[in-house]
Amino acid sequence: MIVQAPYRTTVTVIGMSCEHCAQAVTDELSAVSGVRSVDVTVSSGFVTITSDRELGASEISAAVVEAGYGVAD
Repeated sequence: MIVQAPYRTTVTVIGMSCEHCAQAVTDELSAVSGVRSVDVTVSSGFVTITSDRELGASEISAAVVEAGYGVAD
């Protein structure tokens, strides 16, 4: 996971293969308190989250798992 100041976090999501997958991940991450935007690149699995506060790895992982996918270490 890469975190950039002030609050931009990039993770790699495992298992996404289509825009429906990207939307499911976006919806779950957008529901996390403080998240402003979610940018998903399906082909690479990269997800960049912009937020008002620093997000914990566990809350990001929980949202991604709730969407049905995994987060790479």
